[in-house]
Amino acid sequence: MASSVFLFLVGFLVFLVAAEGVGGGGRVDMSVMEQEELFGLFEVMGSLLEDPNWAQMHPLPCTDTPWPGVECEVGQETETPIFHVTKIHVGPDILTPPCKSSAQISPSLLKLPYLKTLSLINCFTKSSVSLSKTLFGSLSSLENLVLESNPSLSGQIPSTLSNITSLKVLCLLQNSLNGEIPKEIGRLVNLQQIDISYNNLSGSIPEEIGGLKSLSILDLSWNSLQGMVPYSMGNLQFLEKIDLSWNRLQGRIPSDLGKLKRLVLLDLSYNSLKGPIHENLSGLQQLQYLIMEGNPINTGIPSFIGELMKLTVLSFSGCGLTGPIPSTISNLQNLTALSLDNNSLNGTVPKELGTLPNINTLNLSQNQLYGELLFPEDFFIRLGQRLDTRGNKGLSINQQPQNKKTSTRFPATNKTLSEDHQDDDSQNMKPTLCNGNLSSNTHGLHQNFWLHSSLQARDNLS
Repeated sequence: MASSVFLFLVGFLVFLVAAEGVGGGGRVDMSVMEQEELFGLFEVMGSLLEDPNWAQMHPLPCTDTPWPGVECEVGQETETPIFHVTKIHVGPDILTPPCKSSAQISPSLLKLPYLKTLSLINCFTKSSVSLSKTLFGSLSSLENLVLESNPSLSGQIPSTLSNITSLKVLCLLQNSLNGEIPKEIGRLVNLQQIDISYNNLSGSIPEEIGGLKSLSILDLSWNSLQGMVPYSMGNLQFLEKIDLSWNRLQGRIPSDLGKLKRLVLLDLSYNSLKGPIHENLSGLQQLQYLIMEGNPINTGIPSFIGELMKLTVLSFSGCGLTGPIPSTISNLQNLTALSLDNNSLNGTVPKELGTLPNINTLNLSQNQLYGELLFPEDFFIRLGQRLDTRGNKGLSINQQPQNKKTSTRFPATNKTLSEDHQDDDSQNMKPTLCNGNLSSNTHGLHQNFWLHSSLQARDNLS
């Protein structure tokens, strides 16, 4: 009954809009919107929003009565300009709560053939919603699909998404999606960003992902993906970010990843990846973040690490590393955080580490290091409790800083880089991709960073 009343009101509003455009000759002026498209927009918004008066308040959403989450463009297909809806964004930056508890994705989206961006954030929190194979395979103009933080959005990622060849940004993060990543995703040759992190995806990463030649950002973290990291990723020459952390991946890191000359971030932490790490990764000369913690690497620190001159964050916590710490790490003058804790490293600590000019976090705890820690006094003072050397029975400090508050021999806490999120650059640096305001620079990493709570999410994963 309620839906019938809504449709009647919509029809009446469309009639009014058309009537306003009747000129002296009795011809309807269609310079505002096509009736079918306007009708479709009203239906879509009615299926999402709590406000039953939205259509009445916004009868001309592209001109006289705009709404901040709807954007339009003027089409050029006719002599008389007509407005078309090109973006729908509903999120907490516009409304609180963004959507009604019974919100659904309306099939009337198909009445918006010029829609380029669909962004629904924190909309589906109670009502059960899934991605329709028919609907999401038919939005032929769509470039940006953002469905984020929707706990009741479940089901599989439809393989028909591959029909939307115009798609550039696919962000399906923090939902309850399950099943496997469809291999057909490799057909999206214009895709530049994928973020489907924080879901319940299983199965392997399809080899077909190597067909995404325009891809710059790939984030599949916090799922239950298994199998090996595909060698085909080495074909993605535009990649700047790979985040596959917190999955169940096995095997070795593909040597072909060393071909990714633009890669800035490589996060493979908390999987079951083994060593040795191939020396071909020395080709990653733009790499700034290498995060490997929580993998059974069980070898020495790769000899090429000192050649990755742009590294700022390097984490090998809990990787079963053996052997000495190479002095060549001191070549990494941009390094701000180094985490080698919870391994089986032995030998003395290279004094050259004390010359690193930008480092502010150094964790060497829980190893088998010995000898004197020959760092300058100002190094101890600068790092304070962000220098952790505990759990190395044979390790001593050659001098105690005069400022006792900065003493690092017995720090007040025993946190690794993965646990102390106030200082955890390896987590803070992850870019926000899908906030409804998509950057036009799709090949560049965004400058806004977000903080993931690894400990809380770790509990949710188990």
